[in-house]
Amino acid sequence: MWITPEEVLLANALWVSERANPFFILQRRKGHGKGGGITGLLVGTLDVVLDSSARVAPYRILHQTGDSQLFWSIACGSSRKEITEHWEWLETNLLQTLSIFDNDDDITTFVKGKIQGIIAEENKSRQAQEDEDCGKFREAELKMRKLFGMPEEEKLVNYYSCSYWKGRVPRQGWLYLSVNHLCFYSFLLGKEVTLVVQWTDVTQLDKNATLVFPESVRVSTRDTEHYFSMFLNINDTFKLMEQLANIAMRQLLDNEGFAADRMLPKPCKTLKNVSALKRDLDARAKNERYRALFRLTQDERLDGHTDCTLWTPFAKMHVVGQMFVSNNYICFASREEDLCQLIIPLREVSIVEKADSSSVLPSPLSISTKNKMTFLFANLKDRDFLVQRISDFLQRTPDRLCGLTGQSVSHSNTKGSSSLPTAKQGLLSIYQKDQTEDLGPKATKEKMKEESWNIHFFEFGRGVCMYRTSKTRDLVLKGIPESLRGELWLLFSGAQNEMATHPSYYAELVEQAMGRCTLATEEIERDLHRSMPEHHAFQNEMGIAALRRVLTAYAYRNPGIGYCQAMNIVTSVLLLYCTEEEAFWLLVALCERMLPDYYNTRVVGALVDQGVFEELTRECLPLLYEHMQDLGVISTISLSWFLTLFLSVMPFDSAVLLVDCFFYEGIKVIFQVSLAVLHANMEQLLACTDEGEAMTILGRYLDNVVNKQTVSAPIPHLHALLTSGDEPPPEIDVFELIKTSYEKFGSLRADVIEQMRFKQRLKVIQCLEDTAKRSVVRAIMTESAFAIEELEELYVLFKAKHIMSCYWGASSTPAERHDPSLPYLEQYRIDSGQFGQLFSALSPWSCGMHTATLSARLFRLLDSNKDSLINFKEFVTGLSGMYHGDMTEKLKLLYKLHLPPEEKIKDYKYYLRMWAKEKEPKKETIKDLPRMNQEQFIELCKTLYNMFSEDPLEQELYHAIATVASLLLRIGEVGKKFTNNGSKKPELQPLPAEDVPQQEKEDSSGEGGQSLVSKALAEAQLDNPTPPANVSDEEAKDDTSISSYSVVSAGSLQCEDIADDTVLIGCGVGGAIGGNDFRRGSAPDADWSISFEQVLASLLTEPALVNYFEKKHDIKSKMAACKAQRAVERQISSSSDHELAQLST
Repeated sequence: MWITPEEVLLANALWVSERANPFFILQRRKGHGKGGGITGLLVGTLDVVLDSSARVAPYRILHQTGDSQLFWSIACGSSRKEITEHWEWLETNLLQTLSIFDNDDDITTFVKGKIQGIIAEENKSRQAQEDEDCGKFREAELKMRKLFGMPEEEKLVNYYSCSYWKGRVPRQGWLYLSVNHLCFYSFLLGKEVTLVVQWTDVTQLDKNATLVFPESVRVSTRDTEHYFSMFLNINDTFKLMEQLANIAMRQLLDNEGFAADRMLPKPCKTLKNVSALKRDLDARAKNERYRALFRLTQDERLDGHTDCTLWTPFAKMHVVGQMFVSNNYICFASREEDLCQLIIPLREVSIVEKADSSSVLPSPLSISTKNKMTFLFANLKDRDFLVQRISDFLQRTPDRLCGLTGQSVSHSNTKGSSSLPTAKQGLLSIYQKDQTEDLGPKATKEKMKEESWNIHFFEFGRGVCMYRTSKTRDLVLKGIPESLRGELWLLFSGAQNEMATHPSYYAELVEQAMGRCTLATEEIERDLHRSMPEHHAFQNEMGIAALRRVLTAYAYRNPGIGYCQAMNIVTSVLLLYCTEEEAFWLLVALCERMLPDYYNTRVVGALVDQGVFEELTRECLPLLYEHMQDLGVISTISLSWFLTLFLSVMPFDSAVLLVDCFFYEGIKVIFQVSLAVLHANMEQLLACTDEGEAMTILGRYLDNVVNKQTVSAPIPHLHALLTSGDEPPPEIDVFELIKTSYEKFGSLRADVIEQMRFKQRLKVIQCLEDTAKRSVVRAIMTESAFAIEELEELYVLFKAKHIMSCYWGASSTPAERHDPSLPYLEQYRIDSGQFGQLFSALSPWSCGMHTATLSARLFRLLDSNKDSLINFKEFVTGLSGMYHGDMTEKLKLLYKLHLPPEEKIKDYKYYLRMWAKEKEPKKETIKDLPRMNQEQFIELCKTLYNMFSEDPLEQELYHAIATVASLLLRIGEVGKKFTNNGSKKPELQPLPAEDVPQQEKEDSSGEGGQSLVSKALAEAQLDNPTPPANVSDEEAKDDTSISSYSVVSAGSLQCEDIADDTVLIGCGVGGAIGGNDFRRGSAPDADWSISFEQVLASLLTEPALVNYFEKKHDIKSKMAACKAQRAVERQISSSSDHELAQLST
């Protein structure tokens, strides 16, 4: 490529001149190409270690004038072909022009201007994103694609210098992290190391330091482990690896491919060696931390943050922290955890103004809200810019009057099934109206809690703009009053913000969703009466109808999750304290933010947290962990605890207090309480001898966790009634349990939990993928003759093609080809292009250039529902017929491939016939196959000819198929005569093989059908030309033998594939017939046809054909070759022979 002219002082240092003229020199890097000796090895090593551009561009062109000692590099190339094109352009377009100039300086100025003009023209066509990346980074990306054969769709994120430990020897080189691959390259003293790992294959990612390895990163796959060390900044590298592995896991989980963020703001200046993708990923990581910290929605994007102080009127002091500004919120978090946190929605902001600066209060900023609260920030570094950004966001914020800032939460009428009673308030308040019983001290305690919260609201504010401090948490731990529970759940979860910005969304959703019948609605109906049946609120139609509407609306909103068991239990509790709309938005917050991936079809999030809980148990309770692992208890108990937030295993009045803490603190509370439960029962659990005994101990303990302060009527806990023994165990106060959990395990941090979640997510998703593979193999092994190991390998290859389509483009989107609701063996699907690649790599029927046509025919046959995609079961069905079918099955498959697709008018009679046929178990026989016309028969002959072209016995097979084709043509002619005479067709028997040659001679001069098949065979021969060089005696013999039966007459079928200058063997004369005469032919006979029985019987007369189709093929070698090729899907453009040899090693 042309490069901006740069001065070169030492033109011949480490370079060899190959061509020269008075103005330009073409050079090659020492060590590149054949030879080079020790100097070449040293230069190659130096290029890799120093990341020299000469490694990716080992050719260059220099400009020199006269006796000048200065040289200018003007072009470089990765291959000799590329650099030669530039050299020839210079000789053609510039040499004569430059000879006119008298002054050397003018020549140099002209050349530099010309090259810069060419580069400017090329840059106009480049994409905007590429222009954002600096030249050094684009060079590294080009180097990655060349070294590892990656296509242009594969984007480099960043690259690092490091050591890769191969055995006990470190290899210094470069680590390239792309969106879908981890790649490493090293070249030291002639020894080359190339490594490519797909992120979707990574099972574990660790950063550790041992005696053997210094501080290093370990990348584990199912087969091996790789160690990398000697990073300049190992923490940054590891964080990026985690992000890319997370993206890959998301791709495996729900087929979401990586999409670059087009809305990312451009940097003020180009960052050195940092790609746009790297900035994108950094911004995503910051956005995720920001949203998790303040419980904001998924579409919230952080614009920036700055250090500042916030005046806290309740403490009469300035708190040091950070201000965060995004498109809809201004947030503040104190540097000291739990000291103060603030969320100000821009929809609530009325005034933003700069206050007067002073030495005591520098650069203050005042923000006032609609509910008369004022927040004072100070010590802002760039106050003017900040005010401008906030003003810009305010102008784009719609003025919504439905912000919920008052003392009570507004209730909206729910549309939908108007014939059913609608819950316009929490179900608990409806069913407690009629209770006049005075509960004495308990009611007094509840009133005191309410008063404490009212004082807190007065001091710290109420609603979304409330100051959240350690005092807020203390009040939550003491239990939220029932009258405030719904309001505070909405506030702490962030659901209130989402509900305020989506008015009437729930009502419209219910209207659209109700009445639809889906798999999710069927499951919902089945579980409705299992949701807290002991509570009187769900013993009547009002509660059941409300629960139905909320669950159905959410399943309609998020079909990816739909409905999962345990959602009904959690939602029923939400409905006790909230209106339907509020319960809906709380469910959204739970499923999509606070418990990510918990309620999808494979409960991945709960399995991940189960793994985190096991890891925490190992760290905090090591003795108990070892014993519990032996019993296998932890994995059994924890899933129900996490999925239902203890609501299904603990009395309702106690579990709801844990839900209070959960909405304020997040998942860490559930981990803390779970550890506290195990710790409280440690002695009894250590004495257990089996899993059942341990489960009973924990079940009884949780059954007796009581809330002595509740004002609600006691609700019997079904689990406790079923497991109660003779002696009632001691009661455990839920407040004491929560207090103990904070005292013993309160040091858990949210960021540590997220780190542990990442490790477990890799492990869980890969385990689920292995389980899916085993399920597919078990389901299909009875219908396929492949061995279990072969089916597993085929599944891996098939799925790899599917995943590759997610990031390297395909004719349909990943979502269209992946349906999680289908059985495992039907989930992943590939299109015809990907099927063609697998077919050419795995099929035993190699047809040369005709392979693509045969692949397309087979794909059309396997695509039973005509959606242009096939699943794994259909794929294996096609392969199994080719590898394990008998001769009849293989021929039947080939025969069907050359029949036209069936087109039927689907009226009601058609569907009635199909329904009747479904009830009749019937297996397809050879008599059910339709007859084949002459044109289809010619295509079949052509396919067979191509299949034999690479067989060792190809000449015998050629003669055999020519004999059989002649025989079948005559059979078709005889059948046509019977048909034309109106008589019934007799069953034609194949003629003896020894009679065929004589008849062939008799009919060769006039029979049009004979000419057609001969022409087809000749055409097939033209499709697979043999190399002209070094023609052996055996090949000459082949040509002679072909001419003995490739008889093509001048009156044959037209063929667009044969050029005008093609020479064909004459009919019985041996002369050549020009292509123009050949094209003036006749069409295939429309009345001619044969049946499959006739084809089969005729082929059985030739032993060579019988042996060919009865021969067994081994798919293992083809799968191994395909797997080796899959390591990198190489797309090598023009490269030198030496480069091709390097890339193939």
